[in-house]
Amino acid sequence: MATWQQFEEEAPRLAAAVRARFEAHRHHVLATLRKDGSPRVSGTEARIRDGQLTLGSMPGAVKARDLRRDARFALHANPGDGSMDGGDAKVAGRAVEVADHAFRLELTEAVLTSVQDGERLLIQLWRPGSAVREIRRS
Repeated sequence: MATWQQFEEEAPRLAAAVRARFEAHRHHVLATLRKDGSPRVSGTEARIRDGQLTLGSMPGAVKARDLRRDARFALHANPGDGSMDGGDAKVAGRAVEVADHAFRLELTEAVLTSVQDGERLLIQLWRPGSAVREIRRS
C-alpha cells in the first residue's frame, strides 16, 4: 500500500491527472463492503492534503462502520458532465481511521480511463512499486 505522496513520486503525470479529476468536483462515490460482503456505495468528500488522501464521515454513518470492519474501499471521482475528456478516475486500497470518523486512504491502485481521438480507450493503471501500465482498446 502507498500514500498519495508515494503515488505522486512514482507516477507523477498519472497522479496529477487523477488528482485533477478528484479536485474538479467536491462529491465522489465510495464503495465499501457490508457485513455480508455485498457492496455499498455512498456519496463522500475526499481531500488530498500533505501527501495524504483522506475522507471523513458523519457520526453514525454506515460507511465508517463498514471501513472499521473491513478497510477495503474503492473511490470513484465524480465524472461531472459524464464526458471522458479529463478521464474517469478511481483509486482503491485500505482505509485507516486516524481520528473519530476521519480516514487516511492507503492506495493499492489508481486507474485513469480516457477516450483518445474520440474512439480509442486508454486505461492507465498504477500499483505501488510498479511502473504505470497502459492498456489501449479500440
